[in-house]
Amino acid sequence: MKSDPSISGVGELVPDLPRKVGFWGAIAVMVGVVIGSGIFRTPTTIAQNLGDPWLILGLWFLAGLIALCGALTFAELAAMMPRSGGVYVFLREGFGRCPAFVFGWTYMLITKPAAAGGIAIVFAEHFNTLTGLNWNAPRLTCVALFILTLINVLGVRGSARFAIVVTGLKYIAIAAVVVLGVAAALRQISRGESAGHFQSVPSPKTLFEAIVPVMAAIMWTYDGWADVGAIAGEVKNPEKTLPRVYIVGTFAVIALYVLANAVYLWHIPLPEMAKTETVAPLLLQMLVGPIGAAAVTVIIIVSTLGSSHASVMTGARVTFAQARDGLLFRFLARIHPRFETPAVALWVQLALSCIAVLLLQDFSKLADSFVFTMWIFYGMGAISLFILRAKHHAQDRPFRVPGYPIVPAIFVLASLAMTVLSIQSDPKTTLIWLGVLAAGVPVYFIWTRFFPAPQPAQ
Repeated sequence: MKSDPSISGVGELVPDLPRKVGFWGAIAVMVGVVIGSGIFRTPTTIAQNLGDPWLILGLWFLAGLIALCGALTFAELAAMMPRSGGVYVFLREGFGRCPAFVFGWTYMLITKPAAAGGIAIVFAEHFNTLTGLNWNAPRLTCVALFILTLINVLGVRGSARFAIVVTGLKYIAIAAVVVLGVAAALRQISRGESAGHFQSVPSPKTLFEAIVPVMAAIMWTYDGWADVGAIAGEVKNPEKTLPRVYIVGTFAVIALYVLANAVYLWHIPLPEMAKTETVAPLLLQMLVGPIGAAAVTVIIIVSTLGSSHASVMTGARVTFAQARDGLLFRFLARIHPRFETPAVALWVQLALSCIAVLLLQDFSKLADSFVFTMWIFYGMGAISLFILRAKHHAQDRPFRVPGYPIVPAIFVLASLAMTVLSIQSDPKTTLIWLGVLAAGVPVYFIWTRFFPAPQPAQ
């Protein structure tokens, strides 16, 4: 049995998007989504909860390994089913149309608008800081999202090239900060000035109290590695390209994050880190003087702009895939006749993102809207691998997860742990979001009652 891009055969009435994205374009999208503002903001949250630098670094590395387990798991699924939609496709094939609908429903209305808007509003705030302007941040965010959406509508090749440029710039810039920090640390060690660096302090909270906010913050910073699956239908030679993208991209992020945090922890005492909004400006001011703060502001602007662009690009593909299956309005699956992009899905996503930004107007509220729910779907996506291996054991798999079933099981357990700990930490808020997910089930049955999906021709 050969590899079939759609095991169940659904979604074949509407063609998928053309394959125009190569390895570098895909890896730029993946890394671009992951590296946003979290690497600059998250260390402060961690310093407010923990006092041991080695423990903090260990948690960053552990979170990276969890992300790698997820990436390896999703790499097998994406290579086996290289169609637009990513996690949506995995859920559809593993659990059926109802859970896939619930995911796509919340992803379109809540998750992706909140993600794109939350990252872009950080861009707007730092743009005002750099330029000295006082433009309305939510409105500026909407303008930025409009421009990024337009770039995506005008063609996936141009969009992928934009992702390569912006992602390359921000990765190089953050790597340069790491190099400066390491060089300064080596000079201090050579002069015998290493005392006091990487110093532990009394932890503000017990490990049990701190683990939920700390791991939630770190895993949010790693979040986005799964999004590249959404453009699987547009990746060239996906059976070989997608596994390489998942693996190389995840290792690149782990290396950058661990090294960046090692540099932060070496140069900035944890009590001082806990008091600052973002650590990078403080670090660069130490290393290169007053120009450092402005340099970091530019880096954050480029970083969040690239992350918002990749988020816009991947988000609309999930809506497009769901509409192809008849689980959303068919007009959302329309492909632009000239540019060959899911233009309608992109413009609808823009409208929903701007609504989220204008209503909430706060980054933390936007981020909190989607972090909790995504872990539920990530875990279910990984469980799909076990289901599909059992149901379609003869299916050709261009890539197989090394260490199966341990590697995907680790990711499933991590997803379950994140979900349970989040509920224990904030039951009121998380139960509201669980209610939102549960509401998708009756909506699904109402939808299928009034809008039954046409069957593919035999």
